[in-house]
Amino acid sequence: MPLPPRLLAAPLRFAAVATVLTAAPLAADEGMWLFTAPPREQLRERYQFEPSAEWLEHLRLSSIRFGNGASASFVSEDGLVMTNHHVGRGTIQKLSTPERNLLQNGFLARQPKDEIPCPDLELNVLASIEDVTTRVNAAVPHGADGVAAAAARRKVIAEIEKESLEATKLRSDVIKLYQGGQYHLYRYKRYTEVKLVFAPESDLAKFGGDPDNFEYPRYSFDVAIFRVYENGQPVKLPHYLRWSKNGPAEGELTFVSGHPGRTNRLLTMAELAFLRDTAYPAQSLRQKRDEVLLLSWAARSEENARRANNVLPGVQNGRKARDGGLAALYDPTFWAAKQRAETEFRQQLETTPEKFAEARQAFERIATAQKTITELAPRFRLLEQAGGFSGDAFTIARTLLRAAEELPKPNGQRLPEFGDAAKTSRELQLFSPKPIFPDLEILRLGDALQALSETLGAEDPLVVKVLAGKSPRARAAEVIGGTKVLDVATRRALYQGGTAAVEAARDPLIELARLVDPAAREVRKQVEAAEEVKTQGQNALAKARFDLQGTGRYPDATSSLRLSFGVVKGYPENGRNIPAMTDLAGLYQRAREHRNQPPFDLPASALQAEKKVNGKVPFNFVSTHDIIGGNSGSPMVNRAGEFVGLIFDGNLQSLGTDFAHDERVGRAVSVHSSAILEVLEKVYGATELVQELRRGKR
Repeated sequence: MPLPPRLLAAPLRFAAVATVLTAAPLAADEGMWLFTAPPREQLRERYQFEPSAEWLEHLRLSSIRFGNGASASFVSEDGLVMTNHHVGRGTIQKLSTPERNLLQNGFLARQPKDEIPCPDLELNVLASIEDVTTRVNAAVPHGADGVAAAAARRKVIAEIEKESLEATKLRSDVIKLYQGGQYHLYRYKRYTEVKLVFAPESDLAKFGGDPDNFEYPRYSFDVAIFRVYENGQPVKLPHYLRWSKNGPAEGELTFVSGHPGRTNRLLTMAELAFLRDTAYPAQSLRQKRDEVLLLSWAARSEENARRANNVLPGVQNGRKARDGGLAALYDPTFWAAKQRAETEFRQQLETTPEKFAEARQAFERIATAQKTITELAPRFRLLEQAGGFSGDAFTIARTLLRAAEELPKPNGQRLPEFGDAAKTSRELQLFSPKPIFPDLEILRLGDALQALSETLGAEDPLVVKVLAGKSPRARAAEVIGGTKVLDVATRRALYQGGTAAVEAARDPLIELARLVDPAAREVRKQVEAAEEVKTQGQNALAKARFDLQGTGRYPDATSSLRLSFGVVKGYPENGRNIPAMTDLAGLYQRAREHRNQPPFDLPASALQAEKKVNGKVPFNFVSTHDIIGGNSGSPMVNRAGEFVGLIFDGNLQSLGTDFAHDERVGRAVSVHSSAILEVLEKVYGATELVQELRRGKR
């Protein structure tokens, strides 16, 4: 698939980003800040605003980690939750059937009794934060090799998480910050009794489809609404975001609270070279392969398209994002700026050689460890990360196999995903009643097995064992056709029965996982040992940065709650100024320009409501906020802490955000709060829902 024209011109964009790397530090609307260390100085100097402790606490307790990594927020005292449609897509898909396609046709619960339970959805609210850096680092023996050090670090983290869980009954996760410079214990209030309240038709939620993804201007109603319950009743909340009367104006200071997934701004050049030359190209090729596979299969029938719709949009989004990241890494100006920044930092370390001896040595230690990881990368990606064994079914089979082996061990000696602190979340996912389609599983596993053969070679001993004398597709059909793990009751029995039950089952998919597991565990062990060496090196670099530059800096994103600030603002592109906002009239105009043909086709509900909708209401808008994947569904608030927008995307110029943020052209894209109310009321007649949003309660 050819890249969009503007993506082909990426080097011109990232030349601007490269300049930012050598500019005065943190001069822009930059940063994914910890709530424990907000950008008070920057906000005072640039905007004459300083958030109070009460303001920050209210926003933190109103913010939600949605599922396994996206964002959301409470928007009424009766547990109403606002996020993106694409964030809730997986849940909406699980609730759909061929007869009731909620993705295609949308959904609105006009009464509380109509709200639909979401059986395996977990929402988390960050209740408290504790710095546990000293305890974590003290547990790692000085001079220990990578394997021993990694085991010691894993053990102490598991102990901290378990102790916290038992003491507080809150989900407890130790988060690594500054690549290992700090460790914080995040405690979360978990909610698992969640119901779907509203979802628009996919045609409106993702209007413009893949052609408009990461583009701007945009016209997407990427909104979904859920409600949280406790003990059968809507939860009563002291902290939720009240709705702004007018929404944001151009130039207005606003804030985004969300869970950005991962950035790589503090990596060394050796680590960046690995991303550029090994990791990102492999991911990009895999995503493009998956996209072609799923598009072809989806085109064969309407039901195939419905089933594939849970996976395909994420693949397409990932492919475009990864191409954008590569565009930055391949740009010579950008690369030279990163190299220059590292050289200057190393020169600073030379000014006091004895004091910074460990930091000076860290660059070589990291480079050596990274070389090991690079050599292991293909097998690690295919075996441990299961790139050669795609699909939900294999994931379930491996979980059952490993649970039988890991759970009898002491908590601190297990793989982290089988720790006691993760038990409830692990079991919620493992026993989910979501539909799993054997034909789609065969398609995905068969293609993954072929990729395994292509990468390792048809005569690789492990590949020969895995295929067992059959073609990849035939082998996939055999194990998927014979497995019993698609049945929830069966996997519950196997999980509870432990090793004896799993071995006695002789399930072909579990046995396939067993065949691969020794090699997968071994390559994981080697990679984790090398990663531990990198962690120790980055720890030394972080201490040096704190010493030389102070502690007033933000760490790379880690899917933990962060605060970003910025203003609503357009940007220049190809000699013209892109306006900050689109409006609802533009939605209808764009549909007419494309003769209402996919992916620019509007559902009947929107077409019929055109005369009722106020076309002057702002629809989508851009802002200078520093965001990345994982921020989808994040609330945007004004100085008063009121809800003014819903983050759902970035523009093409923001795709280098992994490595640097450029407020001149990089933009976050949001749905305007006024448009949310206008569409809910005029298109869907959701009067009571609108009233709840406006007044903050039912």
